[in-house]
Amino acid sequence: MNVLFITSSRLGDAVLSTGLLDHITRTHPEARITVVCGGLPAPLFEGVPGLGEIIVLKKKSFNRHWVSLWKRVAGRKWDIVVDLRNSAVSRLIRAKKIYVHNARIDRSLHKVEQNAAVMKLIPPPPPRLWPTDAQMKVAKELMGESGGPVLAVGPTANWPGKMWPVENFIELVAAITARDGILPHARVAVFAAPEEESAARRVLQSVPAERQINMIAECDPGTASAALTLCDLYIGNDSGLMHCAAAASVPTLGLFGPSWPHLYRPWGEKAAYVSTPESYDELTDYEGYNPKKIMDSLMRSLTVEAVAQTLGEFFNCSDCPSRLLLRK
Repeated sequence: MNVLFITSSRLGDAVLSTGLLDHITRTHPEARITVVCGGLPAPLFEGVPGLGEIIVLKKKSFNRHWVSLWKRVAGRKWDIVVDLRNSAVSRLIRAKKIYVHNARIDRSLHKVEQNAAVMKLIPPPPPRLWPTDAQMKVAKELMGESGGPVLAVGPTANWPGKMWPVENFIELVAAITARDGILPHARVAVFAAPEEESAARRVLQSVPAERQINMIAECDPGTASAALTLCDLYIGNDSGLMHCAAAASVPTLGLFGPSWPHLYRPWGEKAAYVSTPESYDELTDYEGYNPKKIMDSLMRSLTVEAVAQTLGEFFNCSDCPSRLLLRK
């Protein structure tokens, strides 16, 4: 059985599509899977059961990347095609079953639910990841083997506006890892992508040297996801890494401001989120707003106390909020 799975070039959206892929691999263990995605999320799919190949879709002018893809896949007979990009390719190749994310899908649903609706799956299969042995080996080398709990932190994002202030992360990390915190004396792994190092390093440097784990621009998303499986809690902004943590079944708390939690909150039984009092529209509804000129956080109204409260509820611990708050 040949399966063509066309998913996003964006990391977060690609992660949120993996529930469908997991469903296919479980219901058709004999399938040979071809995954089409962008270069950034490609390492996430290296461990997919039954993987035949990963085709990295490199954007070209005038949509010529779709023409290149069609030429590459049109000569094969496909049993199942899942096209989450609603491309012309899925309409121009031979396949027994074709599932397309099209205009009939309710766009108000969470992305996981939208993806599940493509194949009419109820309940929606949750995202999951398949770290390879090689990725786990590198991840363990980067994380070290000191033992004890590990707090993972993702203090950056692809846009400054949706980055919670660094000083808030520093305060929260200190409280969580304090002697009477939720993870006392935990090591702290700080994750960030290339070009996001500055803010992340400030958080890392606030942690005692012997408890620092530097995961800042150290590896690809596949290896980072493998490293997340070695952590006990993840806290971070709305980002692809947040979705990786939730998909890796790590207890995950996502921080939201000028983005849409109803579409992009972390998904899973071990996932929760907290957002600013203002909605996306309220945060950006002011004269002169230009997302390209935003150089500072739009999330300053989300307090450390509010995050601590949600974290306490997340752990079902009545005294966690008071324990988390720093004593003045």
